[in-house]
Amino acid sequence: MARDTGGVTSLYRVGEYDPSEPPRSDAPGLDDGPDIGAALKAVREFKGVSLQDLADATRIRQNYLAALEDMRLDELPSRPFAIGYVKAYAQHLDLDPDAAVERFRVDNPIHDEGLRAPVGMRKQNDPRLGLILIAAILVVAAFALWNVAQRTLTAQQPTGATVAEQPAQPAPTGPTGPISVGEVAPPPVESTTPVPYQTPGLATNGDGAETAAAQVPSLSMPLGSPFKARGQIYGAPAGPAGAVIVQARRNAAFEVKGSDGSSYFVRVLQTGEAYRLPVIRGLSVTVSDPGVFDVFVGGGYVGPLPGLVTQATVLAAKAPPPPVQTAPVP
Repeated sequence: MARDTGGVTSLYRVGEYDPSEPPRSDAPGLDDGPDIGAALKAVREFKGVSLQDLADATRIRQNYLAALEDMRLDELPSRPFAIGYVKAYAQHLDLDPDAAVERFRVDNPIHDEGLRAPVGMRKQNDPRLGLILIAAILVVAAFALWNVAQRTLTAQQPTGATVAEQPAQPAPTGPTGPISVGEVAPPPVESTTPVPYQTPGLATNGDGAETAAAQVPSLSMPLGSPFKARGQIYGAPAGPAGAVIVQARRNAAFEVKGSDGSSYFVRVLQTGEAYRLPVIRGLSVTVSDPGVFDVFVGGGYVGPLPGLVTQATVLAAKAPPPPVQTAPVP
C-alpha cells in the first residue's frame, strides 16, 4: 500500500537539489563556464548549497573556496593544495573528482610545484651563517699556508749533520822501533792536565785545601766617623748613646727578625736611609749585600755589616772607636 504523502513529492525546498531525482537537462556540469571555478560555482548555486555550508562540510576555509571559484590561485597556499580543494569541492557536490581535477589542469596548465611557504611568511637567511662560513674558509686557508711553510723550511734544511773539518794533527812523537808488550805508551802530545776546579770565594792554601778567602770590604769612611743622617731613619726613636744604627750606601734589601723568626721590619733601604735597632733581645739583621751597609754604634762608625745574617747583640758589642779628630783650620 502506497504511503500517503499528502501531495508532497519531495522533502527539499524549491530550488534545492534532490539526489534521488534524475538530473535535469538544464543542470550545469563540469564542462560549463569559462573555467573549473565558474563550473563548480554554477553547480553549487544550482544545488542550493551555500559557500559557508560547503566550507563546514569540506573543512576548507571559505575565503579559499571563494578564491578557487574566481580562480584567484595566488591566494591559495600552493598548487597541490588547490588541486585538493577542487577534488573535495567536486566530491561534496556528487561530481567526478578526477574529471574536476583534469578540467583544473586544462584551465591552469602549470607544472606541479612543491609546497609554498604559508601566506604571510617570508624566508630570511641568517647573516651569521655567512660569517661562520667565511671564518671557516679563513681557518682552512691559514692551515694550508702553515703546512706549505713548514714543508718549505724542512726542504731547505740539510739532510745530514755537517761534520766540521778538523785540522790535521801532527803525528805523535814517541820512541821508534818495536814496543814490548806491557809497556805504557807515552801520552799524546796534545793531552794536557786540566786546571783544578776552584770554588768561587775560596782560596787554596799550600796543601791544596780550600779556605775562605779573606774579603776585607773597603771602608767608606774612617772608623769613628760620626753618623750623619742622609735620608729617612726607620726603627726605634733616638735613644741612649749606645744605640746601633745601620745605614745603606746603596739600595739593598734589609730585614730585621725576632728570635722566633717573625719579621719586625722589611724594606729595600734606599741610598742614605738608615734603621735604628730597638733594644729587644734576640733580634737579627738579614741583608742582600752586607758590604753596602755601614754600622754606627754610639754615633760612631764601626765598619760594615760582617755578614748576610748578623745578630743585633754582635753589633751592639762592638765598642765605638774614638771620634775622628780633625785639625783646626789655620
